[in-house]
Amino acid sequence: MYNLGISCYYHDSAAALLKDGHVVAAVEEERFSRKKFDDDFPNMAIEWCLNEADISPSEIHSVAFYDKPILKFERLLDNYITFAPRGLFSFINTIPKWLHKRLWIKNDINKALNGFKGEIIFPDHHMSHASHTFYTSQFDESAILTVDGVGEWSTTSFGHATDNSITLTHDIRWPNSLGLFYSAFTYFLGFQVNEGEYKLMGLASYGKPKYYDTILNNLIDVKDDGSIHLDMKYFAFTYDKVMTNQKFSKLFGINPRKKNEKTEQIHYDIGASVQKVLEDILLKMTHHVYEKTNSKNLCLGGGVALNGVANYRILREGPFDNLHIPPSPGDAGSAIGCAQYLYYIHHKKTRLIENDSSKIISENAYVGPSYSNEQIVEFLDSMNISYEKLECDELLKKTARLISDGKIVGWYQGKMEWGPRALGCRSILADPRKSEMKDVLNEKIKHRESFRPFAPSILEEYTSEYFEIDRISPYMLFVAPVKKPQDIPAVTHVDGTGRLQTVNRDANPLYYNLILEFYKITGVPVIINTSMNVMGEPIVNTPEQAYNMITKTNMDFIVLGNNLVEK
Repeated sequence: MYNLGISCYYHDSAAALLKDGHVVAAVEEERFSRKKFDDDFPNMAIEWCLNEADISPSEIHSVAFYDKPILKFERLLDNYITFAPRGLFSFINTIPKWLHKRLWIKNDINKALNGFKGEIIFPDHHMSHASHTFYTSQFDESAILTVDGVGEWSTTSFGHATDNSITLTHDIRWPNSLGLFYSAFTYFLGFQVNEGEYKLMGLASYGKPKYYDTILNNLIDVKDDGSIHLDMKYFAFTYDKVMTNQKFSKLFGINPRKKNEKTEQIHYDIGASVQKVLEDILLKMTHHVYEKTNSKNLCLGGGVALNGVANYRILREGPFDNLHIPPSPGDAGSAIGCAQYLYYIHHKKTRLIENDSSKIISENAYVGPSYSNEQIVEFLDSMNISYEKLECDELLKKTARLISDGKIVGWYQGKMEWGPRALGCRSILADPRKSEMKDVLNEKIKHRESFRPFAPSILEEYTSEYFEIDRISPYMLFVAPVKKPQDIPAVTHVDGTGRLQTVNRDANPLYYNLILEFYKITGVPVIINTSMNVMGEPIVNTPEQAYNMITKTNMDFIVLGNNLVEK
């Protein structure tokens, strides 16, 4: 049975195809359109999924869309009526899009799937999040907590899951949103909403939480159970295209930072303050969920679950024994989540839990487009690009040697990763032992802010030797203290932490063996891993896009399949 899941029309549009409950193809639309965080209907992603599985639309049994558009439209209308006459500009800009297109999702689906005759269903937004985090876990039962900006009405929900049943029993509703609260500060500190939240997380490490009490005393009321209430007189997102207003600015004594404006210490301190508030609220939530569910397991979903600093505190200070977060807990991941809901809950299919963690990692993370070595060579030859073809062992040894010699190397291999992180297939790699490498990568390769850290990829079995963490982190979703910062300074953030990826030998053997070769040379089982893109662009998809990275940056080499290209 083939089931298709779709998410779009807010941000991070994506499509995912499941066969008998297993993901066979999943990709974000941005990887084809080259428009970062593309929110349009994922026509190209759907087409690729069908081609990857070599099936026609008529072979799809049923389709799921990741939320209920009619309820989201209801919330928008209610919001504009509540805050009228403010919000007229937003109303004029938004409502026609819904009346002409976004309410007619079935038409878009049927148009994209010419010949499809099956059922189309619309799970709740937070149920799609919940399904993705639970059905990618190894738990037979678990507490569920989903936290994001907003779905239909809910902004946070919790409940319990067992086998092929998920029940969400409690929620927090619009406009009281922890995700939008954090996004308001993202906007105020000069970053793009739904894009710059991870930048705020990195920036926060350079400040002190001097405004912690100011935030709690004025902007947000937090109860012991983690429920929140925003004082909306400071926020503009209910009626304007910006997130905060003049009262918000007056509270902190500064105006919103403009995109290219210099970052001052006050910006770092405000960032540190809101990050701490977010973490403390999430800890309150998790303690409450634990008391209500009595589960030892927690599955965390929603866009807020991308905050690796908060995730680590939940892991270390929270009440649960086990914590699972999928590789793409935000809206893109819900393309898989709604398809999983369709298969396991709507169709009541039996769930068989995979005990091999490497298979789970592989199926969850490495499900995107790939190009064969023959296709890569065809591209290189067609462009008269010089390259050295190497056998696998020689390729690994030579690449590891180049990295240990201080070279920056692109690594383009196998299936593209699912989610916002490059996990060793569309990566730029460098030596973590050289402290200056962080600035080199930020300035000359990624062209991004100097405060942004880089992630360490580490051989799984050495994790606890280098980081204060006792479990795997295959999707870069935990930011943990570094035990040996002197050994890996380039991936040690200013606060002594690193957003690590643990690399499993069987989940990604080629990448594992490359790091192993680097370890043999240097005695360090860690390598810098950052996504193969420059700021403002999606991660590369095709061999041509990957090769272009070496022409427009100061990257020294790129490995495309078995082929080594020097700048």
